[in-house]
Amino acid sequence: MRSFRTLGATALATASGLALIGTAIAGTGTAEAAPASTPGLYAPTALVLTLGRGERPATATVVRAVTLSCSPSASGTHPAPVEACRELTEVDGNFARLARLTRVTAPERHVPCTREWDPVTVTGVGVWEGRQVRWSARYGNACELRAATGEGTVFAF
Repeated sequence: MRSFRTLGATALATASGLALIGTAIAGTGTAEAAPASTPGLYAPTALVLTLGRGERPATATVVRAVTLSCSPSASGTHPAPVEACRELTEVDGNFARLARLTRVTAPERHVPCTREWDPVTVTGVGVWEGRQVRWSARYGNACELRAATGEGTVFAF
């Protein structure tokens, strides 16, 4: 008799669980359905890049901003997401290394800039391959920005 009660309780619990699963699948009742998508095999990469006028990122007036996602595929509002993701991948998401990258790939390129003081700031904030990144830099003018980043595509928006 005792094993029958245990078996009966187990069967009742199993039947109740199946009923809840059926309710979740049918979309009725109070059970919650599973999330629409499961996490992918890629570490997330999603960035917001800004270009602003001013001396400090915190007080600069943002002139332009774009989004950039690099995994599992390049996308976002950046005008050249594939190229920008390729450049960032080559420096492992380290924005400070962008200038060094272009000096190695195109050392003969020299960009002359005026000494005009019209400061611009750029920022890169978000997640790169699963780790948080927060980077900013100030340049004397837009020409200095292009020269420092090797006229790459990351901040060409």
